[in-house]
Amino acid sequence: MIKTILPTLLLSSFSLVSFSADKPNIVFFLADDLGYGELGCYGQEKIRTPRIDSIANDGMRFTQAYSGNAVCAPSRCVLMTSKHPGHATVRSNLEANPEGQYPIRADEVTLAERLKAEGYTCGAFGKWGLGNPWSDGNPMKQGFDRFFGYNCQGKAHTYYPESLWSNSELFPLNNNPAISGHVGLAPGADPNDPASYDRFIGPDYSPDRIQEQAIKFLRENREKPFFFFFPTTLPHVALQIPKAELAPYLALKWNDPPFTREKGGYVPHFTPRAAYAAMITRLDKYVGEVLDLLQELGLAKNTIVIFASDNGPTHLHAEIDVDFFKSAAGFRGLKGDLYEGGIRIPQIVRWSGKIPAGSTTDHVTGFEDWAPTLLELIGGKAPTGIDGVSFASTLLGKQQAPRPALYREFPGYGGQQAVWLDGRWKGIRTGLNRKKSTDANLAIQLYDLRDDPGEKNDLSSEHADLVKKIEEIMQREHTPSADFPIPLIDLKKH
Repeated sequence: MIKTILPTLLLSSFSLVSFSADKPNIVFFLADDLGYGELGCYGQEKIRTPRIDSIANDGMRFTQAYSGNAVCAPSRCVLMTSKHPGHATVRSNLEANPEGQYPIRADEVTLAERLKAEGYTCGAFGKWGLGNPWSDGNPMKQGFDRFFGYNCQGKAHTYYPESLWSNSELFPLNNNPAISGHVGLAPGADPNDPASYDRFIGPDYSPDRIQEQAIKFLRENREKPFFFFFPTTLPHVALQIPKAELAPYLALKWNDPPFTREKGGYVPHFTPRAAYAAMITRLDKYVGEVLDLLQELGLAKNTIVIFASDNGPTHLHAEIDVDFFKSAAGFRGLKGDLYEGGIRIPQIVRWSGKIPAGSTTDHVTGFEDWAPTLLELIGGKAPTGIDGVSFASTLLGKQQAPRPALYREFPGYGGQQAVWLDGRWKGIRTGLNRKKSTDANLAIQLYDLRDDPGEKNDLSSEHADLVKKIEEIMQREHTPSADFPIPLIDLKKH
């Protein structure tokens, strides 16, 4: 009897191991406020990003990929829940007490939970922003087996905090006290003296500690399929970077006047252009370390590697010279806008032997599309009750019909709605937070993104049929939210 059962058990055990080993690992890098034009593979000429660019060289680059929304928390909510902003729980940045943001609900099924059900071990390293540790939005309650980093977006405004979160416990750093991200020069300090800015640099740079834990997770989970989510704080302000990282950019001798914070904002920096470039290059270094580790562990060929940004580049011109860097690549708008500059993002994907190397696509995608796409790629169960559409065929180099429509809304920055049709047409309306409706408030601007990617020529008067179709989509896809109201369209809905 023993001789009969033992081979059966061994065969069964081998089958399970083989099945798990066949599933590709997933590495998802999510930059914070990185503009479409801030990577070398998207035309950046001043900032060095060779390791991120290598993902594009070895994989597929998207030219019409859209984040979940125009600012941090609602964009991440779309990514995690696969619901567009008209259906999502979190639709704008909203603080919670004693720290953290408005939480996603317990009944939401996140990307991590879907992958966990497929046998994946899930880790997140960086910035969460979807519910504090005492809420249902705690990442440890939303499918992640490991979390290390900032729970709260506000706490992430400094790169030198007193502590970070390790799962649901505080992990102390050697920054006591923390360096606030919103303080100015000391009284009487000389703004033209580099030493005046030393007070904004601490001993323990948080991205380094996050990277250490991220690398540890990869090593510890190398023998089973993993979902490695890396929502870094870089390059979101404050402008804080170890001095040694500045040297390559200081050597370029840019005209780089100090940011002194005379009118508010984040902490000052003596050479803000060099600092911002160095922060992006620091992110590139972290990405490279992960890519090298995948190679070292023999996992590179069986890992889907994704790099994207949570929204467009910052609108804080005094701190980040987005014109100097051409951060928005000529698109209209910046972070907070549903115009292209605020929401069209760099997105690149590598999967050796599966995704055509060095390829480019203009297929329209949104963050809600990642769950169905990844589940199709790994042979998992197709998700239901979501707004996402798989673009797995596009990634695998096959023909795929254009996404019929993509919907976005954002109650912040005046209240906005936008719809993309067939990868070409875009309708947008703004100023929707007024309490009284006028025709001007509800007017839809129409742009032909194929001929006018900068959204300069409003064609709404020439295409009444398209405007009507877009208005119908805006009306249909918006579900009112008591916590994130958009007064004009909520009134119209009722």
